[in-house]
Amino acid sequence: MTPPPIFPALILALILAAIRPQAAKPSTELAHVSNTFHFEIRAPLSRVAPLFGPEGERGWAGKHWNPEFLYPPSGKDIQGAVFQVQRGQHTSVWVNTLFDLAGGKMQYVAFIDQVVATTVDVKLTSTDASRTTVEVTYARTALRPAANDDVRALGDGDRDDGPGWRKDIEKCLGLEPK
Repeated sequence: MTPPPIFPALILALILAAIRPQAAKPSTELAHVSNTFHFEIRAPLSRVAPLFGPEGERGWAGKHWNPEFLYPPSGKDIQGAVFQVQRGQHTSVWVNTLFDLAGGKMQYVAFIDQVVATTVDVKLTSTDASRTTVEVTYARTALRPAANDDVRALGDGDRDDGPGWRKDIEKCLGLEPK
């Protein structure tokens, strides 16, 4: 009995798979953290939403937030904007994947080469005509095991950012501390 014609090809494929070098897998799991915080701003959504674009954030996020726009070169807050931010020894590259001011939804994806990949989701909800609820979710993934501790530390910081963001945004809007 002769084997079907597919049989030699199958054996050859199995042999090649057995001797082909396998892609190196990290010896340690890569850290992944996700944290969400909420706060309320005493201003309408139409005043709050523009502060969550990379350019708008300059007004409240502190001197470390200084995005250098790659696209568009004019530095306009738009969906699809690409920019980089230098902080310490690292440069992160950011992409604005969603920028819906009227709907109160923004999303960013950021990478620090060989360190971390991050998504930032911002959801703004009009509580009433003069108040906006802000929800921010950071999800971070280490890109190599050596970055695991850094990613966990960033996640710990993300979890506690809400009160500082609220204070800085209210100051930027000229609101009296409550």
